[in-house]
Amino acid sequence: MKTLLRALILLLIVLWLGGVMFFPVVAGTAFSSLPDTHAAGTIVGKCLRILHYEGLFAGTLLIILLLVAGRVRAYTRKVALPAFFALAMLVLTAFSQFWIIPKMENYRLAAGGAIDAVEVNDPNRVAFNQLHVVSERVEEGVLLAGLVLVVLVARES
Repeated sequence: MKTLLRALILLLIVLWLGGVMFFPVVAGTAFSSLPDTHAAGTIVGKCLRILHYEGLFAGTLLIILLLVAGRVRAYTRKVALPAFFALAMLVLTAFSQFWIIPKMENYRLAAGGAIDAVEVNDPNRVAFNQLHVVSERVEEGVLLAGLVLVVLVARES
């Protein structure tokens, strides 16, 4: 039971953190390969939404498994700290998915659909760009929390 729990926990961390680490590659490739930045942004936005739902699923299951692991007698690992970092990742992911992305989408639509087609000082573009920076910081927070989570889980392995 202990090995199965550890394997499932590690699998979920790998799935989630791997996606978070690969996402900048997808974004960079889309924006450097496609001539239309609006199309690149659309692709990147859709990929981010998929990544977020993957993270929300993996994170929820991860927290449940960590709590179950804490109840298994043979499992000696303390789960409070790993569960905290998994929860932090989950909260940041939900914040991005359900608050930042919808607001960015509203600003994009208010600007006429293609954010880069309006003047740089357009209030919708300015707000969009500010939220984009926040979005990047939130994703970096998810990555950092995930790396700490890996260390915490590996410490006991």
